[in-house]
Amino acid sequence: MKKLFTATALLLASTGLASAEGVLNLYNWGNYTSPELLAKFEKETGIKVTVTDYDSNDVALAKVEAGGHGFDLVVPSANYVPIWIEKGLITELDLAKLPNHGNIAPEWQDVAWDAGRKFTIPWQWGSTGVAVNTKVYGGDINTAEIFLNVPAELKGKINVVPEMNDIVSMATMWAGGEPCSEDTAVLKKARDALLAAKPDWVAMDYGATEKLSNGDWAASVNWNGSTMRARVATNGDVQYGYPKEGYPLFMDSVALLKDAQNVEEAYKFLDFVMLPENAAMISAFARYANGIAGSEAFMPEDMKTAPEVVIPEQFKAAGVFLPTCTGKSLEYITAIWTELQK
Repeated sequence: MKKLFTATALLLASTGLASAEGVLNLYNWGNYTSPELLAKFEKETGIKVTVTDYDSNDVALAKVEAGGHGFDLVVPSANYVPIWIEKGLITELDLAKLPNHGNIAPEWQDVAWDAGRKFTIPWQWGSTGVAVNTKVYGGDINTAEIFLNVPAELKGKINVVPEMNDIVSMATMWAGGEPCSEDTAVLKKARDALLAAKPDWVAMDYGATEKLSNGDWAASVNWNGSTMRARVATNGDVQYGYPKEGYPLFMDSVALLKDAQNVEEAYKFLDFVMLPENAAMISAFARYANGIAGSEAFMPEDMKTAPEVVIPEQFKAAGVFLPTCTGKSLEYITAIWTELQK
């Protein structure tokens, strides 16, 4: 037992994380966790939260699956939650320890990726579209043509975030198919368009909020909350487009890892973020909607009518929550993505 304890202690030390009373280790998307929320949680509970960032679902999944991570909570997107469940990486929640569970808004209480909300609670939700600096380009931005058939004004100035499912799904919908399609003709059209457009892209990178705000990029496939932050920073020059051919919707949700060390602290945090005023703090920082009923009353005024947050009526029907691709569809998507990375 002494050898086991020593090995475990060394392993936790090597990750920079540890199991200790009054601490919690959150593994979350970068630039996505409100410092004010963490300060309030620590003040009220005495629990210190350490946040480690990741920039994609695949990175987070691979890190946790490899073991030795030291994290307690993770925030996967909807189409990845079934993968985490299937792999046994997250644990079913004890709802008796979550008295605020009833605050989850009715539309988010029973979702396709987590029936009955047994494994996750909402963090934030939004969409993937296109952000465009309208001082550089004044044409239609509500189309995937922005990155698949790049307008002359945006050539060499547009970024594409390297999220496989989002990008391939957007191209597939542009080509007339559905996410997770196995239609080889549609997928070939999507693949060819992506490969032909890539030379006109400046990068496949994250960090769109800052680079759109400072003018490094004139456009980007991007998330709605990040785009709102860029719009506010540029006094309205950066606008968000909803591709009429189809665009992904997502919800990121918090899950308790199967090998979490600080379980009671994790439950306190999960319950804390389901209070409406606290959920609103999360949204106020990252600029995405959340899934907690009553949080609207605490939201910043500029978010209550923001076109990036409140989807305009004419674009609602084009939004699709991405399913979890499996089998042939996953093989095809992965092959397209691998070729695009070359």
